[in-house]
Amino acid sequence: MMVPLALLALAAVAAGVAPRVLTRSSWPEREPVLALWVWQCVVAAVLLCCALAMALSAASAWQVVRNHVFAPAPPGVVEAYALSAHGPWSGALAVLLACGGAWTGAMLLREVVEARSRRRRRRAELRGRAPQLPGEGPSLEKPLVVLEDDRPDAWWLPDTPPRLVITTGALHRLKGRQLDAVLEHEQGHARARHDWLLHCSSALATGFPRVPVFAGFRDQVRQLVEMAADDVASRRYGRLTIALALVELNEDRGAFGPGSHPLAQVSQRVHRLLSAAPRLSFGRRVRMTALASLVPLLPLLVTFVPALTVLD
Repeated sequence: MMVPLALLALAAVAAGVAPRVLTRSSWPEREPVLALWVWQCVVAAVLLCCALAMALSAASAWQVVRNHVFAPAPPGVVEAYALSAHGPWSGALAVLLACGGAWTGAMLLREVVEARSRRRRRRAELRGRAPQLPGEGPSLEKPLVVLEDDRPDAWWLPDTPPRLVITTGALHRLKGRQLDAVLEHEQGHARARHDWLLHCSSALATGFPRVPVFAGFRDQVRQLVEMAADDVASRRYGRLTIALALVELNEDRGAFGPGSHPLAQVSQRVHRLLSAAPRLSFGRRVRMTALASLVPLLPLLVTFVPALTVLD
C-alpha cells in the first residue's frame, strides 16, 4: 500500500513546489505559450497522482475493484503491490479521493454552465445594442460585430463560431495597423481556445482554493493567455503597434496611473512589449517542452514500479 502514499506525496510536492518555482521565474514572460504548457503538465500530473492513488486504494479495500484494476495483469503482479496487507483505512482514503474527484467534476460542470449563462446574457445584450438592420442578416452571425459606443473597447466572444466585438470608440481611437493588431490579438485567443484554459483553471481554483498549484494556475493563466495573444499580434504587426493599441484602448480607464488598479496588468503587458526581451533559444525551448511533457509520466512510473520489478 506504499504506492498510493508515494503518489499522494508526489502530488503534494508538485502542488507546493511548482507554483513557487514558476511564479518566481522570469522566463514565462518571454515564453508564455511554453509556460502555459508547463502549467498544464504540472496540473495534469497532480490530478493523475490523485486518480491513480484512488484506484489503488480502492483495489486494496475491495476485491471487486481489485479484480477489475488488475484483470489484464500477469500472475504475481497483485502480490507485488501487497494490497491485502493493509487495514480499512485504504477504503477511507479511496472514498476521500473519490469525493475529491466528484467535487472536481462538479466544479467543472458548474463553470461550464455559468459560462454558457454568461454567454447567453452577453449575446442578448449585444443583440439589443447591435440590432439587425433592414436588408441584412443577423448581426451576431457575423464574425465581426461593431457596437455604437464612445468607450474604446474590443473583446472576443467565445461562441460557435467565435466572434470579435469592437466599439465605434475603438475604431475612432485606433490608428492604421493598430486596429489590425487588436483583431489579430483577439483571433489569437479564439484559435488557441484560451476560454477552455480559463474555465478549467477557474473551476479547479474555486473547488480547491487552498491548493497552491490550482490558485497559481488560475492567476498565471489569466496573464499568460494575454501575453500569448500579444505575441501573436506582435509577430505580424510589431511590438510597438500592439503596445500603442493597448494604450489607446486603456489610457482613459486609469490603467497607467499611479497606485494599484484592476487593469495594472495592461501596463505590465505594455512594458513587456516595449522592453523586447529576447526569446529563449530554440534548443532550450525544445528541452523545456520535452521535460514538461515527462512530468505527467512520473505518476505512471511510480505506479508501475512494483509491477515492473516482478516482470523483470
